[in-house]
Amino acid sequence: MNSQRNKSDIPFVGLHAHSVAGSLFDALGYPSEHMDFAYENGMDALALTDHGNANGLAYQVLHAKKMKSEGRDFKPIFGCEAYFIPSVANWKEEYDKVRALAKNKSTKKRELQSGATVEDEESKKLVKSTLNRRSHLILLAQNQVGLKNIFKMIAKSYTSDNFYRYPRVDYAMLKRHNEGVIAASACLGGVYAGNFWQNKDKGEDAVLNAFRETTQKMQSIFGQRWYGELQWNNVPEQHQLNTYIIQMHHEFGIDLISTADSHYYSPDVWKDRELYKRLGFLGRRPEWMSNELPDGVEEVGYELYPKNGDQMWESYKKYSKECGFQYDDNLVLNSIKSTHRIAFNDIEDFLPDNEVRLPDMFVPDGYSPGQALARLCIEGARVRGFVSNPDYIERLKYECKIIESRGFSKYFLTMKAIADRATVKQLVGAGRGSAAGSLVAYALDITQVDPIKYGLQFERFLTKGGSGYPDIDYDVSDPMTLKEELIDEWGDNTVVPITNWNTLQLRSLVKDISKFYNISFSEVNNVTSKMIFEATPLAKKARGITAGVYNPTFEELMMYSETLKDFLKKYPHIETHVNALYGQTRSASRHAGGVVVGENLDQWMPLINSGGVRQTPWSEGMNVRHLEPMGFIKFDILGLASLRMMEDAIRHVLVRYEGVDDPSFTDIKRFYDERLHPERIDLDDDQVWKNVFHEGRWAGIFQFTEAGAQAFCKQALPNNITDLAAITSIYRPGPLSAGVDKMYVGAKQDPSSVDYLNKQVREVTEETYGFLIFQEQIAMLAHKLGKNVTLDEGNKLRKLLTKTGLGSSADEEKEKIYVKFREGCIEKGMKGHQAKELWEKFEYFSGYGFNKSHAVSYCILSYQCAWLLNYYPECWMAAFLDKEPDKRKERAINVAKSYGYNIEPLNINTSGITWEISEDKKTLIQPLSSIKGLGISAIRQILDNRPFDTIEEFIFNDNITYSKLNKKSLDALIKSQTLNCLMDERFTGLKHFWSAVACDRPRKLKNLEDNIRLYAPEGEFTEEEKLQYLVDLTGVFPLNLVVDEHVQRRLDELHIPPISEFDEGLQVVWFIPREVAKKKTKNGKDFYIVKVIDSNSEQRSIKCWGVKPEKDKVYLNRPYMAKLDWSLQWGFSTRSISGTFKMLA
Repeated sequence: MNSQRNKSDIPFVGLHAHSVAGSLFDALGYPSEHMDFAYENGMDALALTDHGNANGLAYQVLHAKKMKSEGRDFKPIFGCEAYFIPSVANWKEEYDKVRALAKNKSTKKRELQSGATVEDEESKKLVKSTLNRRSHLILLAQNQVGLKNIFKMIAKSYTSDNFYRYPRVDYAMLKRHNEGVIAASACLGGVYAGNFWQNKDKGEDAVLNAFRETTQKMQSIFGQRWYGELQWNNVPEQHQLNTYIIQMHHEFGIDLISTADSHYYSPDVWKDRELYKRLGFLGRRPEWMSNELPDGVEEVGYELYPKNGDQMWESYKKYSKECGFQYDDNLVLNSIKSTHRIAFNDIEDFLPDNEVRLPDMFVPDGYSPGQALARLCIEGARVRGFVSNPDYIERLKYECKIIESRGFSKYFLTMKAIADRATVKQLVGAGRGSAAGSLVAYALDITQVDPIKYGLQFERFLTKGGSGYPDIDYDVSDPMTLKEELIDEWGDNTVVPITNWNTLQLRSLVKDISKFYNISFSEVNNVTSKMIFEATPLAKKARGITAGVYNPTFEELMMYSETLKDFLKKYPHIETHVNALYGQTRSASRHAGGVVVGENLDQWMPLINSGGVRQTPWSEGMNVRHLEPMGFIKFDILGLASLRMMEDAIRHVLVRYEGVDDPSFTDIKRFYDERLHPERIDLDDDQVWKNVFHEGRWAGIFQFTEAGAQAFCKQALPNNITDLAAITSIYRPGPLSAGVDKMYVGAKQDPSSVDYLNKQVREVTEETYGFLIFQEQIAMLAHKLGKNVTLDEGNKLRKLLTKTGLGSSADEEKEKIYVKFREGCIEKGMKGHQAKELWEKFEYFSGYGFNKSHAVSYCILSYQCAWLLNYYPECWMAAFLDKEPDKRKERAINVAKSYGYNIEPLNINTSGITWEISEDKKTLIQPLSSIKGLGISAIRQILDNRPFDTIEEFIFNDNITYSKLNKKSLDALIKSQTLNCLMDERFTGLKHFWSAVACDRPRKLKNLEDNIRLYAPEGEFTEEEKLQYLVDLTGVFPLNLVVDEHVQRRLDELHIPPISEFDEGLQVVWFIPREVAKKKTKNGKDFYIVKVIDSNSEQRSIKCWGVKPEKDKVYLNRPYMAKLDWSLQWGFSTRSISGTFKMLA
């Protein structure tokens, strides 16, 4: 590799560079790409100085380690290009005055802090307004002290006092935190440039005086660590700026550096960067930015890639000549060479301190973390009732020893502190993930599942010689509230939510890039609408996936979509752009549940703000893992809707059955602890298993919302938690593709048919009828059958088998375990070929096996839901309807109706905020909150001022704030028929009522009277309109408006059942289509999935094969009868819509 590197006679290091990680829609390419190019271009170091942040630092660190491991000696330099103003206090005072005068108060919401500011490059040349005032300032860390100071400055700059569109630092902050920091004057938007732009119209003396004042202040702070920065491009003002900076060198002796100010990682991608900049301003393009892409880099005026010393010299000579400026060659040459001296003499060769940072605040005085953990475990054992059980105590000692040896005692103490605060405010899950296998977690009340009782392995969670950090995912009913409470209590320097960085995706890129090349919307839409349908079946086939949902990757879309390939072949320049821009950073958001917990985190990471919330600059997830390598452990606090449903259901139970008028969470928690806690609930209750899981009553049952899972469960007939855990583990694409579901049902129905190889195999797999369903079973069999194979090794084997592409060392590890396994099997009386066959079973099932700890924990939650449904059905149904999201509300209401419940229509005077239950327990009262478009503020106005006897009382009420109960709210209330009780004989119909009251909103009584006369001819909405409004706004499908008495009578006479009562002998059914989705088979042929409903309010899907879209029409909300086929694999289907579907209008 070294032989291919460019050589440069002039030593140089880029001390001013940007990447897409921190300079969104301004720089292109991640730090790794910039570092690789710089190395190949002959440089030995590169600084990263993104705009106002150090978001790319983790990329730098990880790639520097990778380069070193590959024998590439390259030095990363850490820094940022800060936004500077002389005094934040003075700016803030001006800012407050301007904002006080601003008429548009909504601006404040639009300008919340963002960890990803988009740099407006051309505005560098402008004098900034008061609110936007800032200049650029390069800050570089000389050592760990300097890096900590830069982190502190970045974190402070994102606080509300320092932020408006951009984070700001000032002289006072620089004075406090300058130790170990080098500073430079930056570019045409820099501090010296600010002096130039603000004073150039006043003359040279005014400019020089401003430069002198800045120089003296910066020297008083940084001394010889203050540098004047020269840059080389074809912008005439840059050369004027250079001249003034050189004057400061002569007057004050400041050293000079030349920088490339690189913004993309290769000269070949300059045009992609120009396009990327424009994508950042879509819909709000500034005047200076042309919508046209430049034809050549000469039009841009400069090349912003990581240049080497020779290329810097060439740029200097070229651009100074073009712009007509003469310089001292020796002075400029020294400014280029000085960068190398600074990089290797003044900046230490160091990486950020990545010691694991966990808070000390949860370790009591006088205890070490390990001692504190052991004490809490014994207390927990006493509360749980197993303190005298030697098996449990030995397991606790074993786990505590491993936790302490791995340095994770403080992690468990922190997790317990989080759990303690959660459990007094909201319901929490019984457990999640492999952490449920830890007895320590159980003793600390972090989990609620006894791992010994269910045979859950600690080694699946944490091993003695493993690497990486523990990962406890913690389910709560309201994660956002819990995180906010933790931040309020412990501080926003202690609890920090984790950032997610969103990236540019293929569909949006094709659409947006095509706009710049004037390609018609219809042509582009034809591509983006087809590419996923075309690629998915081929991608699934290539991966051997035959069941389940699959989203093809970028590479698979590019490979398998013929429409996309044809489009890119026609427009090859778009393909070039797509390949360069796919995966570039688009925006910052917040991780669904992750937080970092530590002390003084602003010293150890450059915290940012996004949407007004302090967040980490680095992410942790499936695609990037930046927090752990930097020494920060992620705590996942996740939300489960089922826990919220349980809280609401218990609240209804307490009101209706225990006479608690307004239950507090303490009341709810007491009920849960006494009746639903895994240690108290009867998990062997035959009624629950039979009435819910055998008969198929699935309303809101966690993990059983899909028809396939429901059908499989009814076939498998679970009778205990392990059965249920096996079912949920099998119901995934891999096992279903292999037909494990069918084999499992067969074995469960006839256990005597299962042939176990020996007693050890029987001990481990009897609970799953001979199948390897759980990953832990592989580890346990390896341990029980192998010769001296520990459970740690068994779990290592599980990992080696489930992960591919780990290299030769992994194969060697696997072979070592196999030798011990085979030897142990033979010692226990097995033949060599039997050991090999069992090992091959391990390999086969390893791809399908599931985490038992997770499966058991989640199935306990499923059972808790089922218990509530079985014993308090109306309370559970009300909670279910309340918590189902809008897109599933109609289906949820239909489920309730299918269980025999009536749905009381909406009424302005009786409907509340949540679903309520009638006295007879047979009617569920729909709430005002179920009306789409009606906000909580409007509902509060209604509840606080009702009852209403006339429409006048409602729309002309002095106590109602109509800015909250506005025209949009009136529209939704009338169309949802919530105001029908106020529609008297003056109105000729609902449309007349709507026109007079909502459409032409009257402000006075006379206006209403005029409207009543004016709109009288409007009369009623059509039945179709009324139906659609009801469904769209409330989720209630009014069957009586679709199937009239005549149609129903004919269906009864012909004995044609609804689709939910399908008779395989008759095959003819009736239904009402509610949704038609067009799909494509793996061979590219069209088919429909028609979602239908019937008089039992049950929904079904019909697959219609071989359709011709131009001919085969299915009308929504119309009754049909049809002769259908049915199979367990495909459900309902037909091969001819025209031949089998008949409308019954």
